[in-house]
Amino acid sequence: MFENTVFGRLDQKLQHAIKDAGYETPTPIQEKAIPYLLDGRDLIGCAQTGTGKTAAFMLPILNHLVRERKPRRIGHPRALVLSPTRELAVQTAENVKRYSKYAQLPFACLIGGVSQHGQVKDVKKGAETVVACPGRLIDLMNQGILYLDQVECFVLDEADRMLDMGFLPDIKRIISKLPKSRQSLFFSATMPPPVLKLAGELVHDPASVTISPETPTVEKINQKVMFVAKSQKDALLAHLLEQHPEWNRVIVFTKMRHGADRVVKKLSRAGINCAAIHSDKTQGQRTRALDGFRRGDVRVLVATDIASRGIDVPDISCVVNMELPLETESYVHRIGRTARAGESGAAISFVTYEERGQLKAIERLIRKSIPVDRDHPFEAQPDLPQPAWVAPARSGQNNKGGGHGPHGKRRRKSFAGRRQVDFGQKGGGRR
Repeated sequence: MFENTVFGRLDQKLQHAIKDAGYETPTPIQEKAIPYLLDGRDLIGCAQTGTGKTAAFMLPILNHLVRERKPRRIGHPRALVLSPTRELAVQTAENVKRYSKYAQLPFACLIGGVSQHGQVKDVKKGAETVVACPGRLIDLMNQGILYLDQVECFVLDEADRMLDMGFLPDIKRIISKLPKSRQSLFFSATMPPPVLKLAGELVHDPASVTISPETPTVEKINQKVMFVAKSQKDALLAHLLEQHPEWNRVIVFTKMRHGADRVVKKLSRAGINCAAIHSDKTQGQRTRALDGFRRGDVRVLVATDIASRGIDVPDISCVVNMELPLETESYVHRIGRTARAGESGAAISFVTYEERGQLKAIERLIRKSIPVDRDHPFEAQPDLPQPAWVAPARSGQNNKGGGHGPHGKRRRKSFAGRRQVDFGQKGGGRR
């Protein structure tokens, strides 16, 4: 069936399942990671969501559980996947269900925001794989419902997001309950020093797999910047949605929860089907919003960064950044919701003049300049005040160099051409 690929090393039951799911050839991370994991190695993987990493770690784990059958012990899972957000945990659990459909491997998905009753029921059915968020996992451990002493395979997924969300104490507490003899898998989209330190504490003699965390996805996305006053951002969004009826699935990112709710109110008044997804929403509300978005009933999903890595929906037409993210790396994760699985996509960022520093930081990160689109009715340049270091032009002059400042203040002195030894500049006095 998959004789010439790494999928051919999997148990036949798993091969049938992934064939049903439409898998034909492995993605780069699957090609690189699966052989190491089938050999029992620990692994550090640097890859974004959308690269196929869930299958890269889940298929070898399920393969191990199928081929190394053991009597089930209620409340003692053999595999544990830790996820930072409910959406990502649910998405991973759906993949576990898809891959194990012929293997009869029970599993449980443990997330907060909903009743634990159904989740406890799944655990007591003998779940061999548990996909969990840290809070609910620790809660069930404290209740004596779940124990980690039999875990043979442990996955820490989206480790950088875990640390960003303050889960480090919970992660360390969970790791302390795991057996010392286990296979540990560590995945992260970025590898800043705190993440590398955590990886060093978790894995032993690991294999490393890196699938270019930024560039490949970014290169396939048609990125644009639109300069707009903060007060005009909602109007610009409504205008773009009206001008582009072909955008049938759009994700809009805001920095704050109240900002997401405000955008939903404005779009709803304009007759646009939309929903918000953020941490103040109940799990039921978040699930309904995401399901509606997948079905196409919801055209616009407005989300905060908590959802930037937890949404895996095909055929997203466009990602709109209402504000640039506080963390530069989050820009890549946001726009990565489009251009999934090798497809192209579009991303538009609304930028005020105050956000230009953040824009430059993003351009440094992705190593390219993002084109500015000025062809829209809310172009901000004429309306916004110029930055303090740019003086207005005199009458009949362009806005280069000097001129009187606001309120008739004295003209700034020009330091052009003066020698600044500390900066290594050449040249003498004034020109």
